[in-house]
Amino acid sequence: MTPTGTEAFDYVIVGAGSAGCVLADRLSRDHRARVLLLEAGGPDSDELIHTPAALGMLFGSTVDWSYRTVEQPGSGRTFSWPRGKVLGGSSSTNVMIYIRGSRHDYDSWRDEYGAKGWGYDDVLPFFVRSESNDRLGGPYHGSDGPLHVEDRVYSHELSRTWLEAAMASGLDHNDDFAGASPFGTGLYQVTCHHGRRWSAADAYLRPALERPNLTVRTGATATRIILDGSRAVGITYLWDGQQRAVHADTEVLLCGGAINSPQLLLLSGIGDPDELHGMGVEVRVPLPGVGRNLQDHLMAPLVWETRNSTDIVRDLLTPDNLVRWQTHGDGPFASNYGEVGAFLDTTDGSEETRPDVQLVGGATALILSGEEMPDRAVFTMNAVALHPRTRGTVRLASADPQAPPLIDPRYFDAPEDISVLIAGLRASMDIADQSPFAACVTRPYLPATDDLDALDDAALEEHVRRWSATAYHPVGTCAMGTGEDSVVNPDLQVHGVERLRVVDASVMPTITSGNTNAPTIMIAEMAAERIGAHLG
Repeated sequence: MTPTGTEAFDYVIVGAGSAGCVLADRLSRDHRARVLLLEAGGPDSDELIHTPAALGMLFGSTVDWSYRTVEQPGSGRTFSWPRGKVLGGSSSTNVMIYIRGSRHDYDSWRDEYGAKGWGYDDVLPFFVRSESNDRLGGPYHGSDGPLHVEDRVYSHELSRTWLEAAMASGLDHNDDFAGASPFGTGLYQVTCHHGRRWSAADAYLRPALERPNLTVRTGATATRIILDGSRAVGITYLWDGQQRAVHADTEVLLCGGAINSPQLLLLSGIGDPDELHGMGVEVRVPLPGVGRNLQDHLMAPLVWETRNSTDIVRDLLTPDNLVRWQTHGDGPFASNYGEVGAFLDTTDGSEETRPDVQLVGGATALILSGEEMPDRAVFTMNAVALHPRTRGTVRLASADPQAPPLIDPRYFDAPEDISVLIAGLRASMDIADQSPFAACVTRPYLPATDDLDALDDAALEEHVRRWSATAYHPVGTCAMGTGEDSVVNPDLQVHGVERLRVVDASVMPTITSGNTNAPTIMIAEMAAERIGAHLG
């Protein structure tokens, strides 16, 4: 049933983030397929988006959804959750670190959650297909894919000094975190091209814009999936102040991410019946798992004042260095702040197949809660707990599509998560005590103490509860699998709904061991091939 007076396309994609841009490109390569891409945000024309070191200016701006969580009882505060609201989505606003996770992550999707076809050996070819790496090659890396990945063209001297100290502490040097093993320490590769951010919009969407069979509409907020019985037949959306409808002759593809995709399903009557009744939303398809299983990486910072050095933000983002970056594509404006880090196993070896802590930092106040901006040169190292035990929710605040949903990651519900963060902080403290880095720092700035080593676990736990922040990696709210709480099957089709798929980070049954942008792009590459097999 075609909604009256509507346009018709073969595919309607909701969300032009990391996944939506991939699908728009891959599906529109078939000239027979009419593809519409809807994006609530605007074009990615702001030069700040493309300037790596300007990333901090994007949070809270017009290209950010500027979400906040509900108050977390374990800390007595809400948490800022920036998400990209622009072509490219969060790939246009993130820290640009290129990480895939571990083999175990994907094998567990297959073996523990029934996600057949999503083991590591299955997904690796799609990582390789997507990538154009400026240094690394096969079998783990691609050289002619759309997504440029490079060794960052600028690294602060203290990042290299910290790397030497990390190796002095006993960590192996790893110059390819996305290769055979993520373990060890090194400088991060980034999704940049000649020192400029290279988002999913740059990689996939921009080359496709001239195709006559691809239509892109920005400022278009999806409000509901149009259902004919249990079949998805289109989307209603707000555009230019008017409510509009579009028909999808083949499929509707949700790519809104771990917050917006479950929100749209719930607004459309697909979700937990009790929750929907409470919001006054008619139940169309009972699917209790929608909006559940929310996972995120929580990170806790240690910050040191530095000796005889500079701070990237305070000292180096000067007009002269801006001209240097604009002219040559290098210098401090090419920094992503999170320049260096490590992947660790802080357990007794029982997690040897995958790390449980990621370290990421650099020579500035990389305190992602944004609540503290030192007036002196500092170095930050964040500890990230990679496999949280807690599971949160995304729920409707109201039936109004423009009302932000209720985001509850339930940080600190599991004591084990705090223990992992404390172990990560202690590993970071140990590295900072090593030569040559120890000579470059004076005293801790955060926590405010004269002796980090004197802090007991209770003090570090208090620090974690007060200063931790999201690492911007929400996943899992439309989980893939065959269990009763899963939302999509291994082909990413929504259970109980025909012609509707979710393709984004929300389909991950469990969060990957590190930054989630590259895995999200891989998911969309996999989905494009599976969808393409049904063309015609």
